[in-house]
Amino acid sequence: MPITTSLTKLLNIRVPIVQGGMQWVGVPKLVAAVSNAGGLGIITALTQPNPAALRNAIKETRAMTSKPFGVNITLLPAINPPDYAGYARAAVEEGVKIFETAGNNPGELIKYFKSNGCTVIHKCTTIRHAKSALKLGVDVLSIDGFECAGHPGEEDIGGLVLLARAAQELKVPYLASGGIADARGVAAALALGACGVNMGTRFMCTVESPIHENIKQTIVKSSEKDTVHIFRTLHNTARVFKNKVSMEVVAIERRPGGAKFEDVRELVSGQRGKMVYENGDPDYGIWTAGIAVGLINDIPTCEELLRTLEKGTEDIVANLSASVVKSKL
Repeated sequence: MPITTSLTKLLNIRVPIVQGGMQWVGVPKLVAAVSNAGGLGIITALTQPNPAALRNAIKETRAMTSKPFGVNITLLPAINPPDYAGYARAAVEEGVKIFETAGNNPGELIKYFKSNGCTVIHKCTTIRHAKSALKLGVDVLSIDGFECAGHPGEEDIGGLVLLARAAQELKVPYLASGGIADARGVAAALALGACGVNMGTRFMCTVESPIHENIKQTIVKSSEKDTVHIFRTLHNTARVFKNKVSMEVVAIERRPGGAKFEDVRELVSGQRGKMVYENGDPDYGIWTAGIAVGLINDIPTCEELLRTLEKGTEDIVANLSASVVKSKL
Protein backbone atom coordinates (compact mmCIF):
# COMPACT_ATOMS: atom_id res chain seq x y z
CA MET A 1 0.00 0.00 0.00
CA PRO A 2 1.28 3.51 -0.74
CA ILE A 3 2.29 5.74 2.16
CA THR A 4 -0.46 8.37 2.32
CA THR A 5 0.14 11.49 4.40
CA SER A 6 -1.09 15.06 4.45
CA LEU A 7 1.91 15.90 2.23
CA THR A 8 1.10 13.38 -0.49
CA LYS A 9 -2.48 14.64 -0.54
CA LEU A 10 -1.54 18.32 -0.57
CA LEU A 11 1.11 18.05 -3.29
CA ASN A 12 -0.48 15.18 -5.26
CA ILE A 13 2.63 12.99 -5.04
CA ARG A 14 2.91 9.25 -4.37
CA VAL A 15 5.83 9.17 -1.94
CA PRO A 16 6.22 11.72 0.90
CA ILE A 17 9.78 12.58 -0.11
CA VAL A 18 10.97 16.03 -1.22
CA GLN A 19 14.29 16.62 -2.95
CA GLY A 20 16.15 19.44 -1.24
CA GLY A 21 16.77 22.63 -3.21
CA MET A 22 20.55 22.30 -3.52
CA GLN A 23 22.78 24.91 -5.15
CA TRP A 24 24.26 23.62 -8.45
CA VAL A 25 22.40 20.31 -7.99
CA GLY A 26 18.66 21.09 -8.26
CA VAL A 27 18.58 21.22 -12.06
CA PRO A 28 15.92 19.97 -14.52
CA LYS A 29 17.29 16.45 -15.11
CA LEU A 30 17.36 15.58 -11.41
CA VAL A 31 14.13 17.41 -10.61
CA ALA A 32 12.17 15.61 -13.34
CA ALA A 33 13.62 12.25 -12.29
CA VAL A 34 12.54 12.73 -8.66
CA SER A 35 9.05 13.82 -9.66
CA ASN A 36 8.65 11.00 -12.18
CA ALA A 37 9.68 8.57 -9.43
CA GLY A 38 6.81 9.76 -7.22
CA GLY A 39 8.49 12.36 -5.01
CA LEU A 40 8.67 16.14 -5.35
CA GLY A 41 11.58 17.48 -7.35
CA ILE A 42 12.77 21.01 -6.57
CA ILE A 43 14.52 23.40 -8.98
CA THR A 44 17.05 25.61 -7.18
CA ALA A 45 16.34 29.10 -8.50
CA LEU A 46 19.70 30.64 -7.60
CA THR A 47 21.57 27.95 -9.52
CA GLN A 48 20.25 29.78 -12.58
CA PRO A 49 22.14 33.01 -13.41
CA ASN A 50 18.98 35.12 -13.80
CA PRO A 51 15.16 34.90 -13.86
CA ALA A 52 15.09 34.33 -17.63
CA ALA A 53 17.31 31.27 -17.19
CA LEU A 54 14.96 30.02 -14.47
CA ARG A 55 12.07 30.27 -16.93
CA ASN A 56 13.99 28.08 -19.33
CA ALA A 57 14.81 25.57 -16.58
CA ILE A 58 11.13 25.32 -15.67
CA LYS A 59 10.19 24.74 -19.31
CA GLU A 60 12.94 22.12 -19.63
CA THR A 61 11.70 20.32 -16.52
CA ARG A 62 8.10 20.40 -17.70
CA ALA A 63 9.18 18.81 -20.98
CA MET A 64 10.54 15.84 -18.98
CA THR A 65 7.72 15.35 -16.45
CA SER A 66 3.99 15.89 -16.15
CA LYS A 67 4.22 15.40 -12.38
CA PRO A 68 4.27 18.21 -9.77
CA PHE A 69 7.59 19.90 -9.03
CA GLY A 70 8.60 23.02 -7.15
CA VAL A 71 11.10 25.87 -7.04
CA ASN A 72 13.41 26.75 -4.14
CA ILE A 73 14.30 30.37 -3.41
CA THR A 74 16.80 30.80 -0.58
CA LEU A 75 17.35 34.30 0.78
CA LEU A 76 21.06 34.76 1.38
CA PRO A 77 22.91 37.46 3.32
CA ALA A 78 24.57 39.51 0.58
CA ILE A 79 25.71 43.07 -0.07
CA ASN A 80 24.20 42.86 -3.55
CA PRO A 81 21.32 40.37 -3.21
CA PRO A 82 20.00 38.42 -6.21
CA ASP A 83 16.76 39.50 -7.90
CA TYR A 84 14.56 37.39 -5.63
CA ALA A 85 11.36 39.08 -6.79
CA GLY A 86 12.34 38.50 -10.41
CA TYR A 87 12.96 34.79 -9.81
CA ALA A 88 9.65 34.49 -7.96
CA ARG A 89 7.72 36.30 -10.69
CA ALA A 90 9.32 34.19 -13.43
CA ALA A 91 8.38 30.94 -11.68
CA VAL A 92 4.81 32.00 -10.95
CA GLU A 93 4.31 33.23 -14.51
CA GLU A 94 5.56 29.86 -15.76
CA GLY A 95 2.84 28.15 -13.75
CA VAL A 96 4.82 26.77 -10.80
CA LYS A 97 2.47 26.20 -7.86
CA ILE A 98 4.83 24.79 -5.20
CA PHE A 99 7.66 26.79 -3.61
CA GLU A 100 10.27 26.09 -0.98
CA THR A 101 11.61 29.16 0.79
CA ALA A 102 14.52 29.43 3.19
CA GLY A 103 16.58 32.14 4.84
CA ASN A 104 15.75 35.35 6.64
CA ASN A 105 12.79 37.68 6.11
CA PRO A 106 10.82 35.63 3.57
CA GLY A 107 7.60 37.57 4.27
CA GLU A 108 7.31 39.41 0.95
CA LEU A 109 8.02 36.29 -1.08
CA ILE A 110 5.53 34.20 0.88
CA LYS A 111 2.87 36.90 0.55
CA TYR A 112 3.42 37.01 -3.21
CA PHE A 113 3.24 33.23 -3.58
CA LYS A 114 0.10 32.91 -1.46
CA SER A 115 -1.61 35.75 -3.38
CA ASN A 116 -1.06 33.66 -6.50
CA GLY A 117 -2.58 30.50 -5.06
CA CYS A 118 0.71 28.69 -4.45
CA THR A 119 1.68 26.17 -1.78
CA VAL A 120 4.68 27.25 0.31
CA ILE A 121 7.11 25.03 2.21
CA HIS A 122 9.44 27.01 4.49
CA LYS A 123 12.66 25.62 5.94
CA CYS A 124 13.42 26.36 9.64
CA THR A 125 16.05 25.28 12.16
CA THR A 126 14.16 26.25 15.32
CA ILE A 127 10.59 26.03 16.60
CA ARG A 128 10.68 29.79 17.17
CA HIS A 129 11.37 30.46 13.49
CA ALA A 130 8.75 27.90 12.51
CA LYS A 131 6.09 29.77 14.48
CA SER A 132 7.12 33.05 12.83
CA ALA A 133 6.77 31.42 9.41
CA LEU A 134 3.28 30.19 10.31
CA LYS A 135 2.21 33.77 10.92
CA LEU A 136 3.27 34.52 7.34
CA GLY A 137 0.90 31.87 6.03
CA VAL A 138 3.15 28.99 4.98
CA ASP A 139 1.44 25.67 4.30
CA VAL A 140 4.19 23.23 5.31
CA LEU A 141 7.30 23.62 7.46
CA SER A 142 10.58 21.83 6.79
CA ILE A 143 12.29 21.28 10.14
CA ASP A 144 16.07 21.13 9.73
CA GLY A 145 17.95 19.25 12.43
CA PHE A 146 21.61 19.71 13.34
CA GLU A 147 22.50 16.72 11.14
CA CYS A 148 21.65 18.60 7.94
CA ALA A 149 23.96 19.77 5.19
CA GLY A 150 24.30 23.51 4.75
CA HIS A 151 23.13 25.84 7.50
CA PRO A 152 21.77 24.14 10.65
CA GLY A 153 21.38 27.35 12.63
CA GLU A 154 23.29 28.14 15.81
CA GLU A 155 21.39 26.17 18.45
CA ASP A 156 22.72 22.66 17.65
CA ILE A 157 19.45 20.79 18.22
CA GLY A 158 19.37 17.33 16.69
CA GLY A 159 16.43 16.11 14.66
CA LEU A 160 15.20 13.59 17.24
CA VAL A 161 14.37 16.32 19.75
CA LEU A 162 13.56 19.06 17.24
CA LEU A 163 10.94 16.96 15.45
CA ALA A 164 9.36 15.82 18.72
CA ARG A 165 9.16 19.48 19.74
CA ALA A 166 7.54 20.27 16.41
CA ALA A 167 4.88 17.64 17.13
CA GLN A 168 4.15 19.40 20.43
CA GLU A 169 4.12 22.93 19.11
CA LEU A 170 3.11 23.06 15.44
CA LYS A 171 -0.39 22.82 14.07
CA VAL A 172 0.49 22.43 10.38
CA PRO A 173 2.20 19.61 8.47
CA TYR A 174 5.98 19.50 8.72
CA LEU A 175 8.79 17.70 6.94
CA ALA A 176 11.81 16.16 8.61
CA SER A 177 15.08 17.36 7.13
CA GLY A 178 18.68 16.47 7.93
CA GLY A 179 20.39 13.10 8.28
CA ILE A 180 17.79 11.10 6.33
CA ALA A 181 18.97 8.79 3.56
CA ASP A 182 17.29 5.43 4.09
CA ALA A 183 13.96 3.82 4.94
CA ARG A 184 14.73 3.78 8.66
CA GLY A 185 15.06 7.55 8.55
CA VAL A 186 11.78 7.95 6.68
CA ALA A 187 9.92 5.64 9.10
CA ALA A 188 11.44 7.43 12.10
CA ALA A 189 10.39 10.81 10.71
CA LEU A 190 6.81 9.62 10.31
CA ALA A 191 6.86 8.24 13.85
CA LEU A 192 8.03 11.65 15.07
CA GLY A 193 4.96 13.27 13.53
CA ALA A 194 6.38 14.46 10.21
CA CYS A 195 4.24 14.25 7.08
CA GLY A 196 7.29 13.41 4.98
CA VAL A 197 11.00 14.02 4.58
CA ASN A 198 13.33 16.37 2.76
CA MET A 199 16.51 14.74 1.43
CA GLY A 200 19.44 16.56 -0.13
CA THR A 201 22.70 14.63 0.19
CA ARG A 202 21.04 11.33 -0.74
CA PHE A 203 19.83 12.78 -4.06
CA MET A 204 23.31 14.10 -4.84
CA CYS A 205 24.35 10.46 -5.10
CA THR A 206 21.93 9.29 -7.82
CA VAL A 207 22.40 8.54 -11.50
CA GLU A 208 20.51 11.68 -12.55
CA SER A 209 22.39 14.00 -10.21
CA PRO A 210 24.44 16.48 -12.29
CA ILE A 211 27.59 16.29 -10.17
CA HIS A 212 30.82 14.59 -11.28
CA GLU A 213 30.96 10.80 -10.90
CA ASN A 214 34.10 11.08 -8.76
CA ILE A 215 32.21 13.19 -6.20
CA LYS A 216 29.45 10.59 -6.09
CA GLN A 217 32.06 7.89 -5.47
CA THR A 218 33.60 10.08 -2.75
CA ILE A 219 30.23 10.22 -1.01
CA VAL A 220 29.83 6.43 -1.25
CA LYS A 221 33.26 5.91 0.36
CA SER A 222 32.65 8.45 3.13
CA SER A 223 31.47 7.90 6.69
CA GLU A 224 29.35 10.01 9.01
CA LYS A 225 32.63 11.48 10.32
CA ASP A 226 33.50 13.10 6.99
CA THR A 227 31.77 16.46 7.38
CA VAL A 228 32.82 19.53 9.31
CA HIS A 229 31.33 22.84 10.40
CA ILE A 230 32.75 26.08 9.07
CA PHE A 231 31.78 29.67 9.96
CA ARG A 232 31.10 28.66 13.56
CA THR A 233 32.97 31.69 14.86
CA LEU A 234 31.17 33.92 12.35
CA HIS A 235 27.78 32.76 13.69
CA ASN A 236 26.78 31.49 10.25
CA THR A 237 27.50 27.79 10.77
CA ALA A 238 27.57 25.58 7.68
CA ARG A 239 28.08 21.82 7.46
CA VAL A 240 30.30 20.91 4.50
CA PHE A 241 32.41 17.99 3.33
CA LYS A 242 35.64 17.59 5.29
CA ASN A 243 38.48 18.26 2.86
CA LYS A 244 41.71 20.25 2.65
CA VAL A 245 39.92 23.54 2.01
CA SER A 246 37.30 23.24 4.75
CA MET A 247 39.93 22.22 7.30
CA GLU A 248 42.03 25.24 6.29
CA VAL A 249 38.99 27.44 6.95
CA VAL A 250 38.52 25.85 10.37
CA ALA A 251 42.20 26.42 11.17
CA ILE A 252 41.93 30.10 10.24
CA GLU A 253 38.84 30.48 12.42
CA ARG A 254 40.74 28.98 15.36
CA ARG A 255 43.56 31.50 15.19
CA PRO A 256 44.02 33.70 18.26
CA GLY A 257 41.69 36.64 17.83
CA GLY A 258 39.41 34.74 15.49
CA ALA A 259 38.77 35.46 11.83
CA LYS A 260 36.75 37.75 9.60
CA PHE A 261 34.93 36.59 6.50
CA GLU A 262 37.53 38.42 4.38
CA ASP A 263 40.17 36.04 5.77
CA VAL A 264 38.47 33.03 4.16
CA ARG A 265 36.59 34.61 1.26
CA GLU A 266 38.76 33.11 -1.48
CA LEU A 267 38.72 29.66 0.09
CA VAL A 268 34.93 29.51 0.35
CA SER A 269 34.19 30.99 -3.08
CA GLY A 270 30.97 29.63 -4.55
CA GLN A 271 32.61 29.26 -7.93
CA ARG A 272 35.29 27.00 -6.45
CA GLY A 273 32.53 24.91 -4.91
CA LYS A 274 30.75 24.70 -8.24
CA MET A 275 33.96 23.52 -9.91
CA VAL A 276 34.14 20.57 -7.48
CA TYR A 277 30.98 19.21 -9.07
CA GLU A 278 32.34 19.83 -12.55
CA ASN A 279 35.97 18.69 -12.31
CA GLY A 280 35.48 15.90 -9.76
CA ASP A 281 38.25 17.01 -7.39
CA PRO A 282 36.78 16.77 -3.85
CA ASP A 283 39.55 19.02 -2.49
CA TYR A 284 39.15 21.86 -4.98
CA GLY A 285 36.69 23.91 -2.91
CA ILE A 286 33.96 23.94 -0.30
CA TRP A 287 30.99 21.69 -1.04
CA THR A 288 27.94 20.94 1.02
CA ALA A 289 27.24 17.49 2.48
CA GLY A 290 25.30 16.19 5.46
CA ILE A 291 26.26 13.41 7.86
CA ALA A 292 23.88 11.24 5.83
CA VAL A 293 26.97 10.47 3.70
CA GLY A 294 27.57 7.73 6.25
CA LEU A 295 24.37 6.00 5.15
CA ILE A 296 24.99 6.14 1.40
CA ASN A 297 26.66 3.16 -0.26
CA ASP A 298 25.31 3.11 -3.79
CA ILE A 299 24.36 5.33 -6.75
CA PRO A 300 20.84 4.31 -7.84
CA THR A 301 18.49 5.98 -10.27
CA CYS A 302 15.88 8.18 -8.59
CA GLU A 303 13.26 5.60 -9.55
CA GLU A 304 15.23 2.81 -7.84
CA LEU A 305 15.90 4.96 -4.79
CA LEU A 306 12.31 6.01 -4.19
CA ARG A 307 10.98 2.48 -4.77
CA THR A 308 13.50 1.14 -2.26
CA LEU A 309 12.64 3.83 0.30
CA GLU A 310 8.92 3.32 -0.20
CA LYS A 311 9.05 -0.46 0.16
CA GLY A 312 11.51 -0.31 3.05
CA THR A 313 9.41 2.18 4.97
CA GLU A 314 6.26 0.14 4.43
CA ASP A 315 8.03 -2.98 5.73
CA ILE A 316 9.39 -1.21 8.82
CA VAL A 317 6.00 0.26 9.71
CA ALA A 318 4.29 -3.11 9.17
CA ASN A 319 6.85 -4.92 11.33
CA LEU A 320 6.46 -2.37 14.11
CA SER A 321 2.68 -2.73 13.97
CA ALA A 322 2.95 -6.50 14.14
CA SER A 323 5.27 -6.31 17.15
CA VAL A 324 2.89 -4.21 19.24
CA VAL A 325 0.63 -6.13 21.62
CA LYS A 326 -2.08 -3.90 22.99
CA SER A 327 -2.56 -3.97 26.74
CA LYS A 328 -5.89 -5.30 28.01
CA LEU A 329 -5.90 -2.70 30.78
